[in-house]
Amino acid sequence: MRSDEEMMKQFTDFAVHDGRIRMVTLEGSRTNSNIPRDAFQDFDISYFVTEMDSFKENDAWLDGFGHRLMMQKPEDMELFPPELGNWFSYIILFADGHKLDLTLIPVEETEAYFADSDGLVEILVDKDGRIPHEVAADDKQYWIKKPTAREFDDCCNEFWMVSTYVVKGLARQEILFAIDHLNEIARPNLLRMMSWHIGCERGCDFSVGKNYKFIDRYLPEKDWDVLLSTYTENSYPNMWKSLFDCYALFRKYAQDVAKILNYEYPDYDAAITEYTKNIYCSLNQ
Repeated sequence: MRSDEEMMKQFTDFAVHDGRIRMVTLEGSRTNSNIPRDAFQDFDISYFVTEMDSFKENDAWLDGFGHRLMMQKPEDMELFPPELGNWFSYIILFADGHKLDLTLIPVEETEAYFADSDGLVEILVDKDGRIPHEVAADDKQYWIKKPTAREFDDCCNEFWMVSTYVVKGLARQEILFAIDHLNEIARPNLLRMMSWHIGCERGCDFSVGKNYKFIDRYLPEKDWDVLLSTYTENSYPNMWKSLFDCYALFRKYAQDVAKILNYEYPDYDAAITEYTKNIYCSLNQ
């Protein structure tokens, strides 16, 4: 496997010698000093270019970066509509295990790029001095944020309302419907509430990571084990248990956040819990 330094040199050397590329940036976890380094970190690179079409018309210019196991071009797909506007990206897995997320950006959109940046950006090459000031990467945009009273109530409302769709799916014997609503909406709001609780206890000057991937560092071991168990969804009994465990965890963390921030915890928790229990009991008589 090539070293990280070798990979970075390839990306920057190519840009330096290609007149169409005027600036190069590095984004993502490799710019974040709070993220531990490992062999699976992507290289998130952007090239700011003058002749976009000349890159898009032939992929041969990518060959110099290494042998590809697979490549995806999200802006050249029919099933999944493009989302980057005038930008064009390549997601590449190389044979030696490295992964590159390379984005081509029209050079005239440089200002818009930095205006929308999440803060995790380093400038590697700037041929025209387009960025006169120093750019320092930071992850402040991803730090835990203390919820407003409205945000807290919205999170509670979404969790408890969507849980009724999980109940409906289980009652109808539509387990995939139930799993989807638990995984895509209900549990993410549980994780959101847990992160708010962590912020209330430890301060809001750090991140628990993308997809809450570091949240286990801050949870009691018992709660972490219960949270993990809610991902056991391969049968109706397991789904019911996962749902009730999510209820208990959400209630615990939301009531604590409400107490700390002097917010009102909604009374429909009791109503929805009773509603759920009644349907569960009617199905298991």
